[in-house]
Amino acid sequence: MATTPEPPAAPPKPTWEPKQHEPPYPWLRPTIRIRLTLLYGGMFLIAGIVLLSIIYMLAAQALHDAGSLELKVGGTNVLIASDTCPQLSSATNIDQVNETIKACTAAQRQHALDTLLNRSLLALVGLSVIAFAFGYAMAGRVLSPLGRITRTARRVAGTDLTRRIELDGPDDELKELADTFDDMLDRLERAFTAQQRFVGNASHELRTPLAINRTLLEVHLSDPGAPPELHQLGKTLLATNERSEQLVEGLLLLARSDNQIVERKPVDLAEVAERAIDQTRTEAVEKGVEIRGERGSAVVQGNGVLLERIALNLVQNAVRYNVPEDGWVEVATEVRHGQALLTVSNSGPVVPAYEVDNLFEPFRRLRTERTGSDKGVGLGLSIARSVARAHGGRIIAEPREGGGLVMRVTLPV
Repeated sequence: MATTPEPPAAPPKPTWEPKQHEPPYPWLRPTIRIRLTLLYGGMFLIAGIVLLSIIYMLAAQALHDAGSLELKVGGTNVLIASDTCPQLSSATNIDQVNETIKACTAAQRQHALDTLLNRSLLALVGLSVIAFAFGYAMAGRVLSPLGRITRTARRVAGTDLTRRIELDGPDDELKELADTFDDMLDRLERAFTAQQRFVGNASHELRTPLAINRTLLEVHLSDPGAPPELHQLGKTLLATNERSEQLVEGLLLLARSDNQIVERKPVDLAEVAERAIDQTRTEAVEKGVEIRGERGSAVVQGNGVLLERIALNLVQNAVRYNVPEDGWVEVATEVRHGQALLTVSNSGPVVPAYEVDNLFEPFRRLRTERTGSDKGVGLGLSIARSVARAHGGRIIAEPREGGGLVMRVTLPV
């Protein structure tokens, strides 16, 4: 009886576990808990010894001052006098002398206690100031690795996945956290690099058949003997092929713009805006849209080709999504508050505020224009946002009162 072979077992899913560093003597590991315990325990012990010594010296001085009641007996009538208790000179009998001595002793004791209390409070305030200053300095020294980890995390948040903490020092909890964070960054960088490489390779591979299709269609359309139906079909296929080429180009540019800009050169946003306007002027004239605005010099450090793509996408969108008659687009550049600003505003249909954020998502458009639109492939604003982030800037959109949008791109100078 033949037996059915069992299907091969599926390979195990790749997993990743952080590195486990097990020291040979875990109880001797200089953890932060032990270090902080020793630090603050030692500070408390030293402060207590100093405060005890000061109080001891103050008490000795107070007792010395309190014991300075000197009595002098003179004359045949037993005259008693004291510099610290002048009331004794007016005493006329033994009872008055005893009462006066008792009152003077009580007054001296109270004076000594008040002096001790005041000086102890002053000593306590001084030691508190010193302790807080020393504790602040020590806490900053102990927590300085956390600041280093935080700064690295902020740089990574700015799409710079090449940064690493590489924390040195004792093998404590902070070093373990930093090493784990570095391992996570390694894995994230590999994942993002693989994703961008895949998008880039796929886009390049799609370019070749699309270019061949366009060439074949253009050759057939150039044949004067072809029937009209074939001409119409060829034009439709050529338009579809052109749209696919735009989509591939957009995906390739989007994958490239997600990377951090390495080579930066001075780029004037006014010149970039003028070039974008020149490329869009013909379409604007056909649609009856007026392009205006003042463009002042705003020089930034970046990639001129990518920055020009930002301006071109914004101006094209402003022209295409406009009112049917008497439309306008205003393009302005300036330097404000230490940042270069590119502003593109236009007339157009009313845009709800809750739909503005969706405009920056790939393949997203307003209302039902997600597919089948002749106004683009839905990647323009996604590319603009990625390029702005790669340059350390940002892009925001706000609905304009009366219809249309106001797009602002801010870049560091």
